[in-house]
Amino acid sequence: MRLFRPPRRPAVLAWGLAAGFAALYTCVAVNRYRRGLSKAYDLGIFEQAIRAYAHGQAPIVPLKGPGYHLLGDHFHPLIAVLAPVYRLFPGAVTLLVAQALLMALAVVPLTRWAYEAGGPRVALVIGCVTGASWGIVRAVSDDFHEIAFAVPLLAFAATALGRRRHLAAALWSLPLLLVKEDLGLTVAAFGLLIAWQARRGRRGPLPGLVLAGVGIAATVLTVTVVLPSFNPHGGFDYWQQLDGGGQPSPWSLAARIGWPPIKWLLLFLLAATAGFLGLRSPLVLLCVPTLGWRLLSANPHYWGVSYHYSAVLMPLVLAALVDALTRTDPRRARRALAVSALVAAVTVPVYPLHEVVMPEAWRTSPRLVYTRALLGSIPDGATVAASNRLAAQLTGRAAVTLVCQAPAGPGPEWVVVDRTDPSVQAPCATADTARMLVEYERRGYRRVADQDSLLLLQRP
Repeated sequence: MRLFRPPRRPAVLAWGLAAGFAALYTCVAVNRYRRGLSKAYDLGIFEQAIRAYAHGQAPIVPLKGPGYHLLGDHFHPLIAVLAPVYRLFPGAVTLLVAQALLMALAVVPLTRWAYEAGGPRVALVIGCVTGASWGIVRAVSDDFHEIAFAVPLLAFAATALGRRRHLAAALWSLPLLLVKEDLGLTVAAFGLLIAWQARRGRRGPLPGLVLAGVGIAATVLTVTVVLPSFNPHGGFDYWQQLDGGGQPSPWSLAARIGWPPIKWLLLFLLAATAGFLGLRSPLVLLCVPTLGWRLLSANPHYWGVSYHYSAVLMPLVLAALVDALTRTDPRRARRALAVSALVAAVTVPVYPLHEVVMPEAWRTSPRLVYTRALLGSIPDGATVAASNRLAAQLTGRAAVTLVCQAPAGPGPEWVVVDRTDPSVQAPCATADTARMLVEYERRGYRRVADQDSLLLLQRP
């Protein structure tokens, strides 16, 4: 007797799994925000931008600096579609729920394609592996980012490409140009694969080559013209992360691809998520643009398996797996699915999805109660300088800057700092925070509260 039999209708299975993972993602993300684990970088930044959009204003983000226009940092105008929802339900939780829904949506096309390729059991495995994939789970629990829009778009586009539905693949990929500037190169990769698949077709490779040209042109335009026009320094801030502050040689760039070894772990986990079989699919080449800039970058945050950077790769490697399943024998297919499922199962305890069943993750500590009361004493609409995690709790109802930034004019009305905030490297180093606290007290700010490493100052 079978304990569980997957639904015989692919739509029911796909949307059911997506709804289940959306609920899990929401629980994890909202609970982490409730516990004060969210940060100004990046949840607070995006809330300030979307809050501005919701009121018909330019996305000026004080957390990045006085008068900082966020389209000078990264090109992500698509996030403005959340503005009407935020206007109705203002607050950081709106962004977290929206991200959970968007990320879970990626389960749908991959599950339905897997159903066509191998039946309900294969679809169940692919759907669960997609939803529990380490890249998506890490991203959905790590504040909010613009790539929440890219994950479902990539899933639908890669699925359409795997099914040889070239027009659908192109249409699903084009909105990526409005998600982030580097994704234009991924659009170009879609175009090249479309051209390769259609090289002997009636229309030939031209439509795909046009799409590739559009993707490359869009990236060049945004990086060299659009972003510098909004950036306060008149340039693209992330060039230095590629050149490492100098002029790299071709040999040094080539050496960066495989060193340090943390990059090997990234590549191994991606291959294992695809059951290794996915490496035989041309769809895996869609990962090359994102992996290229990450591995060549001098920023170590891009090299590993933390943060949100791998979320956009999950639908691509899993689409490659499904594509490979359609062209292999059943024994090899079962082995690949088992490897992919094992990776998902092993990484669940490592990434925050397991917090759903951890009782300690749902407890409210006395310090958390005190922190809420302290923040509650700051009136709505006030100007506040705060440490990284506390800032994320205030951006929905106050004008917030980081405590380590030099104040403009008379300075903020309130200063609130958590001295145990572990964000000591970026955006605010401990020494910078301590220096500014001394400066505020020199200016006459009085201590309203100083307890349990939490400090609240008020401007006289």
